[in-house]
Amino acid sequence: QLQLVESGGGSVQPGGSLRLSCAASGFSLDNYNIGWFRLAPGKEREEVSCLSASGHMVYYAESVKGRFTISRDNGHNMMYLQMNNLKPEDTALYRCAAERDHGLGCAYDYDYLGEGTQVTVSS
Repeated sequence: QLQLVESGGGSVQPGGSLRLSCAASGFSLDNYNIGWFRLAPGKEREEVSCLSASGHMVYYAESVKGRFTISRDNGHNMMYLQMNNLKPEDTALYRCAAERDHGLGCAYDYDYLGEGTQVTVSS
């Protein structure tokens, strides 16, 4: 079965950190661009970060630059999102995603999506 499964979400106070993980099964992430996006009530979907298959191209939303770091471990078929200095506005459902790489970097035309993990930032 081809799927992505997230973990690592939870509740944290402002200024705290979380590390989201995403495990791929049924296919190899080697030839896929990987990304994270988030969904919050009343807000549009936001592309948080994307990392190309080669690792040479990386994108971060302005709202998370300097605080979030995307990474991948192809050997274990995993991707991660390290989130530091979390803010209440980071509260959302975070979903990981993968798109086959066509050599043009992230196109956000994902082939696989995870169900999501909830992140809540509040005092």
